[in-house]
Amino acid sequence: MRESNSKNENAWALMPIGLFIVIYVGVGIALGDFYAMPMTLALLVALFAALFQNKDEAFDKKLAAAASGAGDANIITMCIIYLLAGAFSSTAEAAGGVSSTVNMALSFIPPDFTVTGLFIMGCFISMAMGTSVGTVVALTPIAAEISQKTGISMPFIVGAVVCGAMFGDNLSFISDTTIAAVRTQGCNMRDKFRANFLIVLPAAIVTALIFYFASDGSGYVPEEDMSYNIIQVIPYLSVLIGALCGVNVFVLLSGGIVVSVAAGVFTGSLEPMRIFPVIGEGMSGMYEIAIIAIIASCISAVIKKNGGFEWVLSFVNRRMAGYRASQYGIAVLVSLLDLATANNTIAIVLAGPMAKRISEKHGIQPERSASLLDIFGSVIQGILPYGAQLMTAAKLAGITSVMMLPSMFYPYLMCISAVLFIAFSKKKEREI
Repeated sequence: MRESNSKNENAWALMPIGLFIVIYVGVGIALGDFYAMPMTLALLVALFAALFQNKDEAFDKKLAAAASGAGDANIITMCIIYLLAGAFSSTAEAAGGVSSTVNMALSFIPPDFTVTGLFIMGCFISMAMGTSVGTVVALTPIAAEISQKTGISMPFIVGAVVCGAMFGDNLSFISDTTIAAVRTQGCNMRDKFRANFLIVLPAAIVTALIFYFASDGSGYVPEEDMSYNIIQVIPYLSVLIGALCGVNVFVLLSGGIVVSVAAGVFTGSLEPMRIFPVIGEGMSGMYEIAIIAIIASCISAVIKKNGGFEWVLSFVNRRMAGYRASQYGIAVLVSLLDLATANNTIAIVLAGPMAKRISEKHGIQPERSASLLDIFGSVIQGILPYGAQLMTAAKLAGITSVMMLPSMFYPYLMCISAVLFIAFSKKKEREI
């Protein structure tokens, strides 16, 4: 690959990202609520700031550059996948899939395996549902009840739920973070899953062991009926199995919607008249993330045109040159953006194009760069006291998010595992 001309490098071109961070985080600090400022509004301000940079360039040309970012094939594909994933999640839940999956998992947990069982449940349910926050909402009330009846520390047991949720969300084929990482790096979902799974599996095993021994055999036997219908679990299983078999994501999610509808109608949990409204509700729930992805892509396109990407690439080449060091550069890049945005999906969308340039320059496999983006985004997201996962869990459990940080073993171990994998990684010969 040809070296970039230093004249094209422009650190000031990155200003819109800094402005977005200042607005989004600043308003959150000022109001004491990190969700008071709509992310779409903060991104829109950043986009206008990007468009008014570089006065030597005609505004129409800069607007055309932004539009090219919005119309990028990967972004459009990503948005369509988001809509299908939302429709699948909504229909599967309406068909009774969430309650049946949770009850089925609880039915198989041995009494002295409660905390570790909740962690494993979180892993599976999050991987099936594709949402860590949804998993936290489903399992935290159960964890809170167990804590009250057994005396197990509330932050400890709820921390197990969040840890499991972060594991599944990082690997799920229908998670917005996975979709963003795969599309920005141009790799196959199955290849990304394999590369990612090898890195995080050791961390998950050690986390399960820690929760088991730290809980000291504390047990819980549910008093209420844990009834479930295996048919309602089939939609999640079909998507997981299909994804592992390499089924095209559009076919996979479309088929998942059909299977969910069939399961819901067959079990009587989804009325025929509700099918289309439920699908529409699921899609509308993904509108915001789709719009955010489009605006973020517009900003990235203008930054690239103004020389921001060239500056980042040059900086990484100077400070973190080489196959291993450049991987650390990708990890640092997405981590800093996630710290600022408290949203690992947006961090991946913003960091993705730059990570792609870095990986191409240093021969990093697309599936590895996608894994690094997703992993380190999850690492930071899992330990952010102002992140959606910890804040949601804290609110449902009646504790503070900071209280759970000592129990967030999985994000810490995932970071250690990923760093070690980078340290011992070897470059594969391929054409760049």
